[in-house]
Amino acid sequence: MGIAALILWILTAAGGLLMFAVWIANGGARQPRTTHLPPPVLFGHLLLAVAGLIVWIVYLLADHDVLAWIAFVLLLPVALLGAVMLLRWLPVRRERDAAAATDGPPERHFPVVVVLGHGVFAVATVILVLATALEVGN
Repeated sequence: MGIAALILWILTAAGGLLMFAVWIANGGARQPRTTHLPPPVLFGHLLLAVAGLIVWIVYLLADHDVLAWIAFVLLLPVALLGAVMLLRWLPVRRERDAAAATDGPPERHFPVVVVLGHGVFAVATVILVLATALEVGN
C-alpha cells in the first residue's frame, strides 16, 4: 500500500507541476495582481507537498512508522491549500467560457482534466497514506 501511495503521490505531483508550469508561463509569478491564486498559497502547497513526498520516500526506505504519520500530517495543509485554490479557480473556469481564452488570470489556462485528475489522485493519496500509517491491510 505504501508503494501505491508513492505512485499516486508522484502522479499527483506531475499534474501539479504541469499546472504550475502553465501558471508560470502565463504570467502567474510576474503579474500576481491578475491571478486569483495567491502566490504564498500556491508556493506553500507546492513546498509542503514536496516535503511530504520526501518524508514518504524516507519512510518507505527506513520503515519507521512515525515518518508515515509525519508525511500524513504534512498532507493535511497541502489538501487544505489545494481546496482553497480549487475554490478560487472555479469562478475563473466558469468565466473562461464567456471570455477569450487569451486574456485574464493565468489559471484560466489550466486543463480541466489535469485539475480533476490532480484532485482525484490527491484524495486517493491522502487515503492511502492514512491507511498505511494506520497499518490497514498489514
